[in-house]
Amino acid sequence: MTLDETWTRLSANIREIHNQNASNLSFEENYRYAYNMVLYKNGGILYKGVCQLVAENIDRLAQNEIVPTFPSPSSSRDPVQQSQEGESLLKAFRRVWDDHTGNMSKLRDILKYMDRVYTKANDVPEIWDAGLDLFLKHIIRPPVQDHVTSAVLSLIQIERNGYVISRSVVKECVDVLLQLSVDHDAKTVYKRDLEPAVLTASETFYSAEGKRLLETCDAPEYLRRVCRARLDSEEARTYHYLFSQTGGPLRKILERHLLTHNLSTVIGMPNSGLDVMVDLDKFDDLNRLYRLFLMVPSGMPTLRRSFKDSILRRGREINLASTSNDIGQDMDDGDLNDVENMKGKDKGQGRTATGPPTLTLALKWVQTVLDLKDKFDCVWVRAFDKDREVESSLNEAFEDFINLNEKAPEYISLFIDENLKKGLKGKTDIEVDAVLDKTITVFRYITEKDAFERYYKNHLAKRLLLGRSVSDDAERGMLAKLKVECGYQFTQKLEGMFHDMKISADTMQAYRKYLEGVSAPEVDISVTVMTSTFWPMSHSSASCIFPEVLIRACKSFEHFYFSRHSGRRLAWQPSLGNADVRIQFKARKHDINVSTFALVILLLFENLTDDEFLTYEELKTATSIPDTELQRHLQSLACAKFKILKKHPPGRDVHPSDSFSFNNDFTCPMQKIKINTVSAKVETAKERRETRDRIEEERHHQIEARLAISFACIVRIMKDRKHLAHNDLVNEVTRQLASRFQPNPQNIKKRIEGLIDREYIERCEDRKSYNYLVCVCKFSCFTISSLPFRHEEWIYHIIQAIISNGSRRFHVQGKRSSPAARSIAFYYSENHRIQKNRVSSSRPPELWPHQA
Repeated sequence: MTLDETWTRLSANIREIHNQNASNLSFEENYRYAYNMVLYKNGGILYKGVCQLVAENIDRLAQNEIVPTFPSPSSSRDPVQQSQEGESLLKAFRRVWDDHTGNMSKLRDILKYMDRVYTKANDVPEIWDAGLDLFLKHIIRPPVQDHVTSAVLSLIQIERNGYVISRSVVKECVDVLLQLSVDHDAKTVYKRDLEPAVLTASETFYSAEGKRLLETCDAPEYLRRVCRARLDSEEARTYHYLFSQTGGPLRKILERHLLTHNLSTVIGMPNSGLDVMVDLDKFDDLNRLYRLFLMVPSGMPTLRRSFKDSILRRGREINLASTSNDIGQDMDDGDLNDVENMKGKDKGQGRTATGPPTLTLALKWVQTVLDLKDKFDCVWVRAFDKDREVESSLNEAFEDFINLNEKAPEYISLFIDENLKKGLKGKTDIEVDAVLDKTITVFRYITEKDAFERYYKNHLAKRLLLGRSVSDDAERGMLAKLKVECGYQFTQKLEGMFHDMKISADTMQAYRKYLEGVSAPEVDISVTVMTSTFWPMSHSSASCIFPEVLIRACKSFEHFYFSRHSGRRLAWQPSLGNADVRIQFKARKHDINVSTFALVILLLFENLTDDEFLTYEELKTATSIPDTELQRHLQSLACAKFKILKKHPPGRDVHPSDSFSFNNDFTCPMQKIKINTVSAKVETAKERRETRDRIEEERHHQIEARLAISFACIVRIMKDRKHLAHNDLVNEVTRQLASRFQPNPQNIKKRIEGLIDREYIERCEDRKSYNYLVCVCKFSCFTISSLPFRHEEWIYHIIQAIISNGSRRFHVQGKRSSPAARSIAFYYSENHRIQKNRVSSSRPPELWPHQA
């Protein structure tokens, strides 16, 4: 059989295969035809002839199957009709592909010998690959390519608009394009043509969609549509019929146009933004907002900033409400209408409109802050998944607005004081402890902890002295909480107050036994001996002239006390005491509990008749009670609910022109009456200024003391680290010195400069960091002995002597437990080696403090 006859028969059979008539052909016969042509060196004719037949068949299929399904330019814009037209086109495209690949599979079997011999020898693609190339050249080109791409984009758009399409049809088309490679880098037609078109169309669609949603939706609805209708649907679309690698770029388009560009707009939407969602406890919407914002780089900074601003706005409103209620205090520093009376409806309990704020104001402020903290803690846990960055913003916001209120330390102390008092109704010990735990959280935010300490010390003193504490365990539990937050030094004096109370109880037991053997005074007294360094002694100026009966009782106790303790001095504090006195009125007798000042005032009326009276000036001269205290106690006795005295003329305020008489007509159904005067109250503006002055004075001394030893602190840090940047060094020194309040970085910088001058550290060449310098010096040694260590001033002389002699080692002889020895050990243990009775150091004199 000749070559022409062989090719004629083989080509005819190939056409039959293209016409789906392969079942009538012999595989062995066609295989032999191809084998013989290759064997007799006619492989080129066979290869080119088969490619020509395949190309003709592809063109025929395109004309018969695909072209008739092209949508007409005048077709309707109805989405359903568009969907049907697009699906018809893609189905035809897929049919052509299936027909082509089925034919190429049969031809590959027939032409196996050609693929094995001819294609490898002549470096041409095997017949299957050649068939794919032919499909790519004859089908994936205009106009078929453009119509297929448009059909896919149209179906995606229709589905995005909410209509249902046949996803399987699109999936089959995408699979075809993924199998067609356009170059040796395996870049597919899908990656070259369809994916860029899909991303471009998505960019346009979601740019407009973001603007449309902002105009038509509130914030929660916007978030729901973005999360469910867009992000989830695009993820499903990528999974079902697009290539998985398209999901990443497509998601970035959504995040950019629906989230990144609209973050601030959505979170700040009026009547539906973050603030409203927090107010209405929409935790699901807030959690959705958090998860969406977490997807984009700028999302969390925007959320944190808005979250912080929301807290700050609410905090400022709380502070503003407190300030507006407190305006009367700033208008009238001298208004003394602040007596805490027993609850009742008597007009005497009322306050003037311009009077200072009540205790309720402080309690309301703290409780509102606690409620706000609980609310945002709940949002943080339930909506923001306990995100640490969000927690940081929450803490920063609370710290900022709490410290904007200069009365925050006082208010927090008052709140704790109220919850630690006896007689709280409706609260168990567990509930009180829970409230105090929350209060510690608020306390943690205040920076002026030294101011809080002063207020807390005053309130604690009154609770202890007046026996108002809910329990000793609760008080010590609160001290333990404060110690955990601020360290031992913060609570040392507070614990000393408890120790004094215990010692005083033992002292009173011994005093009562002592009275059994001597003539007891007419008045039975109970004395609390307070160590002046532990207790707030601002009350020392509020003294008075005691009646003779009280003087005899005081002398009796002093005689007993000094017989047990030598070298001590007692200073009576009447402003902190109270007394039980039985008074005979016209109707009956009453047992009345009053302050010591009030008792002194009442005893002046003991021998007066009903029509006799004492003027304000006469009371002041007879008692020497300061005006502030005298007016307060006269107000509590004559202007409150229980009017033991009569004021002439009647009124709420006490003036120097007033006069007073005993109210013999006083009646009350109760046998025992308590006149409350010494109680926790908000300070007046004048008192607050005095407190601030005392705090600033103490702070000044503390700053000087800390700055004096800040040299040692910096040296310790540099000795440990060897090298530190300036900011890191300042931050570390600040951390170690800020247990009570924030130190000034400028002062730390001055000390660093001083250490550079003294060659303890050196500035690096970059001018932004320091190196530690090791210096060893030798000095002479001398001994100080037989010096009295009773007073701290001796420390000053000792250190001056050491400095003047240039010695670096010294030996202290005497009581090592004495205050001076302990103080020396304190100063030198900061940066010196202590060995038994010798303190050695290699530091120059300038480092040592010049005062105790």
